[in-house]
Amino acid sequence: MDLKQLLGEATEYDKKQAVEMKKPKSWLKSVSAFANTVGGVLVFGIADNDEVVGIDDIKAASEYISQKIKERISPFPNVVLRIQSIDDKEVLTVYVPEGSETPYYYSAEGVAEAYIRIGNESVLADATEQKRLILRGRGTSYDTLISPYSYDDYAFSKLRERYKSWTGSSMTEKMMDSFGIRNSEGQLTNAGALLADDGPIRHSRLFCTRWNGLDKSGGSVDALDSAEFSGSLIILLNEGLSFVKRNMRTMWKKTADSRIEMPDYCERSVLESLVNALIHRDYLVTGSEVHIDIYDNRLTIFSPGGMPDGTLVQDWNITDIPSIRRNPVLADIFNRLGYMERKGSGLEKICLAYENAANYTPELAPAFFSNRSSFIVTLWNLNYQAIQSGELDENLFEEQAGGQDGVHDRSQDRSQDRSQDRSQDRDKESKIEKLLEFCSVPKTRDEMQEFLSMSSVGTFRRQYLSVLLEDGRLKMTLPDKPTSRYQKYIKS
Repeated sequence: MDLKQLLGEATEYDKKQAVEMKKPKSWLKSVSAFANTVGGVLVFGIADNDEVVGIDDIKAASEYISQKIKERISPFPNVVLRIQSIDDKEVLTVYVPEGSETPYYYSAEGVAEAYIRIGNESVLADATEQKRLILRGRGTSYDTLISPYSYDDYAFSKLRERYKSWTGSSMTEKMMDSFGIRNSEGQLTNAGALLADDGPIRHSRLFCTRWNGLDKSGGSVDALDSAEFSGSLIILLNEGLSFVKRNMRTMWKKTADSRIEMPDYCERSVLESLVNALIHRDYLVTGSEVHIDIYDNRLTIFSPGGMPDGTLVQDWNITDIPSIRRNPVLADIFNRLGYMERKGSGLEKICLAYENAANYTPELAPAFFSNRSSFIVTLWNLNYQAIQSGELDENLFEEQAGGQDGVHDRSQDRSQDRSQDRSQDRDKESKIEKLLEFCSVPKTRDEMQEFLSMSSVGTFRRQYLSVLLEDGRLKMTLPDKPTSRYQKYIKS
């Protein structure tokens, strides 16, 4: 077996050159993290640069590892140890499956700590993450928990209206039980509380802002439009879509027998993005809400909570992302209401709708970013670049909000736009120079992105990383392994 085949057997893995006997926590925390998330494998006897160094006394190492896992990880995960030969050297692999009795704690000196995987790191789970692990270990989820609110105190007119319009039938009282809205004693589940017209869960809100410019510092007028919505998730969805529609424009061009409409944003992509944000957000995070932010060149939708399995969405091929539902009751109800599908194809649909747009170009593909606490979708304004370059005439826009054909009235003239563009170009070049200086020593993509305070991986790659690599001002430290998780970049 070669190294590539060995590492290819697990989605997540950690390589260790040797078994740290004086500092077993350095690898035991990965055992805890793998068991608490999607599983993984520890490989002992391989250096960070993928050199196979082997383990000298592999039998003693195996016994020590097995002993420490039994002593320090609780409950004991069902690990599998294997001795394998690579290049005539023996390496030891420790396979840790995803556990069903979460949280799995690392315990030492009277302290118990649970770890989780975020990207390729094992990090200490905070209080909110431990709550998630406890719920998972009990085989339940936030939306199934019983709330302190009584069903008789709340109305569900929006839920009933949507069900009637989608199915043609009326919701019966019995459906409130089968849908998971309430329990047999008449108490609302958290899912029910989130779908009540006057939803009592305060942090289930939607903040919407149309910013003046390309960022949140728009000058004399920061925001051109803003709104805050609360109540049923159905209300949040409808109001969010309405906010976007009134703050976007549609261009059109004539054909021989009709006209082709070219909106700033694909409405289907906005719908899918907002549904995902409301249904898959982490409601255990109480200090944050879903946000829609519209800028001149893009729309972003932020939701609290990263990927449910701890992976990073930017590390996945969109078509390969597994369907994991953080809130299965909400997801099932929204499926019954026709808002989403059970198979979890929302991100694919977001991209497909853009690809089918008449004014789409590949560099305008939707971008997805997540970390341990948030998920962000970026939808690019399909008309922005064409207007800025003069390829399209702004007078071909019609106002979206009123539904009437007409000429869009801009508050700034073209000379101001060109001046702003030149200023932005100078600012970008200044950032590039600072970034190159920062990369005088090797830096990871995450470090570079953090240095520029950029949240979108797609934007960073398109505007900075790809440009600097192509013109030779930046180079990879591992050019033969461009997708390696150990890849870094250095100034040429």
